[in-house]
Formats: sequence, structure tokens, C-alpha cells
Amino acid sequence: MPELRPCTFGCCPASSRHMKLLPRRAHLRHHHDKALLLKKYYKWILWSALSIYLFFSTSSSSSSSSLFRPLPLRTSLPLKTTPRALAEAQQLSSFTTSSAAAALRIYVYELPSSYNRDWLSNPRCRNHLFASEVAIHEALLEYPGRVFDPNEADFFFVPVYVSCNFSTPNGFPALHHARPLISSAVRFISAGLPFWNRSRGRDHVFVASHDFGACFHAMEDVAIADGIPEFMRESIILQTFGVSSPHPCQKAENVLIPPYVTPDIEEQWPAPEKAKRDIFAFFRGKMEVHPKNISGRFYSKRVRTEILRRYGGNKKFYLQRKRFDGYRAEIARSVFCLCPLGWAPWSPRLVEAVALGCVPVVIADGIRLPFPEAVRWPEISLSVAEADVGRLEEVLDRVAATNLSAVQRNLWDPARRNALLFHQPMAAGDATWHALRALEGKLGRSWRRRRPPGDAAWR
Repeated sequence: MPELRPCTFGCCPASSRHMKLLPRRAHLRHHHDKALLLKKYYKWILWSALSIYLFFSTSSSSSSSSLFRPLPLRTSLPLKTTPRALAEAQQLSSFTTSSAAAALRIYVYELPSSYNRDWLSNPRCRNHLFASEVAIHEALLEYPGRVFDPNEADFFFVPVYVSCNFSTPNGFPALHHARPLISSAVRFISAGLPFWNRSRGRDHVFVASHDFGACFHAMEDVAIADGIPEFMRESIILQTFGVSSPHPCQKAENVLIPPYVTPDIEEQWPAPEKAKRDIFAFFRGKMEVHPKNISGRFYSKRVRTEILRRYGGNKKFYLQRKRFDGYRAEIARSVFCLCPLGWAPWSPRLVEAVALGCVPVVIADGIRLPFPEAVRWPEISLSVAEADVGRLEEVLDRVAATNLSAVQRNLWDPARRNALLFHQPMAAGDATWHALRALEGKLGRSWRRRRPPGDAAWR
């Protein structure tokens, strides 16, 4: 007997209000077609869900195979800043170069102690402004990506300390020993192993934490005339010197690093946001009433002398020429810290000011500052042209009256301080960590990564 069936979507005109008789065979075929349609629909839903799950799980695993895979590093941050700094570090530790990127692998040459450890008999060698050469070496000895088979290395670190005897007894800079010492180290590592010669040093890393980097002289004209030693010009230099314009002392591939400041600097004073700041503008350091003329060279290009001449009697400015071991307590009390150039554009005051929450006032034309992506210098510091020192008070007054609080909030972010300090052991997001991140961007120089298929490794 025929069955009465209501009109469904697609069976009858939309305007029809009648029931239509369908033969039983047509009715069964309709149910069969509907079942097939539902089966295909659910298969599509299941396949789509599975595809989405696989996509996100693959992306997650790829992002975790970064340089530090993920960083199994210990943090040495003081307790008062650790929670926020660790959160920042966890965000920073996820950087990658590609989904296939393996951990950055570094081989540390074991040189005779005369190239490095013997120099540490002078305690100053671990703590002065050039001591990043020691800090980076010690951090790499414990770095999780350190390899002991040189065939597995992306980069080779050459630990030569040349800064411990940087100054003569009268305080005048002396680096005459640097070139022969490093040249001797290169001869040593290339005599018994092939890794330097096969790449001409392109995958070898040095630290040159001096006024004009790998030019190894404190006087710019002499540094330029000498240039970077021929044997280092293909290598990668971790150096404190950097300017925005072309310069003979940064012609080698380089990574800009901060000057060394002991990482315990934060532990000795109140947190920056809690410190009492009763000094408006501060500077303590070498300021000549009459700049010394050394073969026609004037210290600080006379900028410090001009600061002293103009503001020495101004009560807003706390200017001191004599050395004082407790000067960091004065930085911790200051709103603005003047960072004028010395022989070279950079100064350890840049790091000391940031670490203690004092707004750095950079007076060094064309200076290039370290780790700009992490520190974001325009948000935490001021720049004044050397020729505009006469307007310094006006500039500081304007900032104090307008956006000082915003600058200080940015400055007091623990992650920015952390990025400029060399912790021991290395901590996620610290200065050595950022230097390795920069090296990851230079993996195109790695002989291991570029080695032609079938090219045998050294045995």
C-alpha cells in the first residue's frame, strides 16, 4: 500500500502545502541516498578534524626544535625579578630559523692556558668592562649545544683573552700584545686540525671587547690605519664597538655585544621602581678641564670637557671627575645618567644605567647599540648629538615634564636588564643567549651545514 510522506526540502515546491504519494521503491531509494550523503558528510567532518589536529601538533613540535630545543638553562636572576623575567625568557626561548633547525652546535677549542686561564691570576680580568671574553667562554663551556666532536660543529669558538693587561700602569690603553697572541692561537689550532683552513675561518668566532673591536687599538686613527688583522677578516667577531656608518673596524662579520658589567649589580640596590631618585642628572668619570692633546687627539672629542664647562656649577647636574668605588650607588639615585663617548663611542655606563633604572642619555654620534630587538633603546633612553651638549638641560627638562614616567616603565622591565648582563651559568634571555641567537642567523657560514653531499668529515 502506498505510504503518505510529507514534502521535504527539494521534493516539492516551496509553496506546496499538500502531501505527495511516493511508491515504496522510490521511498527506499531515497533513504539509501540519504544514508550515503550522511556517511560522506561525517567522513568529511572526521577528515577535517584530523587534518587540523595534525597541522597544529606538527607546528608545535617544529617550533620547539629551535636553537636551544627548548632551553634547558638555569636562571641566575635575583629573586626580586625572577618571576617576570622568567616569563619573558620563556617567550624569547621559542625562536627558530626553520622547522628543521637543529640546536646550534659550538665547538670550544681547548687552548693552552697561556692563551686564557693564566691571565685570570689577575682578579680584575673577570670583572672589568672588557671581561665579556671570559664570561662568554665560561658560558659556552656549559652550553647545552657544545659539541666535543668538531665534525658536528656549526661554529668554532677561539678563547683568547687579550683584555686583562689592556691598561699600562699609568692607565693608558695598550693592546700591542693582542695581534701576536691571537695569531699564535690561530697557528696552533690550524696546525693539527683542518677546520680553520677548510673555511678560512668563516665559521670561527672570536671576542674583541675593546674600544675599536678587532682593530685592537684605543685611538681611532691608529685603529683605522691598522685595520682588522688579515687572518681574522673572514671570521665572526663578537665586539662592543659598533657605529651605524661604514667603518674599517667593523668590516668583518660581527655581532654587537654589551660591555661587561658584573651580573650581581641588581642585587646590591633596591629594585629600580622603588629607589629614591634625588639626583636629576649624573656623571662621574674622566673629564678634562683642558683635554689632553695626545699627538693631536682629544679625549672624548672634547664632549666631556664641554659638559663640565657648561654644567659644572648647575645644581641639577651632579658631575664628579674623581673615581669612586661606590659610584653605582649614585647611579641608583639618579633620574638621568649621562653616557658620553670616551675614546670610543660606547661606555659601560650604558649597561650600568639600565641595570639600575637610570635613564641613559647617550651622547655619541652614530653609535650602534647591542641587541636592539630585545632592548628597544629608543623606548628606554635619550640620544643627544655631540654638537647639542649646550641644549642638554633643555632636553632633560622637556622629557621630565612630558614622558619620563613612560620611559621609566619601559626601562624598569626586567627582561631588558637581563639582555645586557652576562650570567654565569648562562640564563635564558641574557647577553650570551642573545649573542647565540644572533649567531643562529649566520648559519649560512657553517661549513657543516653547507658541506656538499659525500664530502667526508675529518677523522
